[in-house]
Amino acid sequence: MPLLTRTFIKTAMICFALALMLGILLAAGVTNGFFPVYIHLLVFGWLTQLIFGVALWMFPKYSNEKPRGYETLGWWSYALLNSGLLLRAIAEPIQSTQPNPLSGWTLVLSAIFQFLAGLLFVFNTWQRIREK
Repeated sequence: MPLLTRTFIKTAMICFALALMLGILLAAGVTNGFFPVYIHLLVFGWLTQLIFGVALWMFPKYSNEKPRGYETLGWWSYALLNSGLLLRAIAEPIQSTQPNPLSGWTLVLSAIFQFLAGLLFVFNTWQRIREK
């Protein structure tokens, strides 16, 4: 299994464990303003990264020289997705409890990072989806 795939999948598992722990805290009423972080950890941290990792591994080869497309784009997708997730995890609770322009713009930046990560993944994977 390629390093990029393993990295996506292991990071997905970490996010899943974090989301489960945060879910317990939310159910116990210990945290406030963390529900969006919980959802993002599940959707972007767990599901999206697991899908990206498995797709990079299982889809047909791009070419013999570049079986998984452009590896650099894959790493950029990983970095942007997780940077966006981290920024959201920091800014979302602040924005929900003490709204301010900095945390608001940090949320915008986090969304842009995650959007760009998705675009890079699509761009890098598109040519691998073809008939036999």
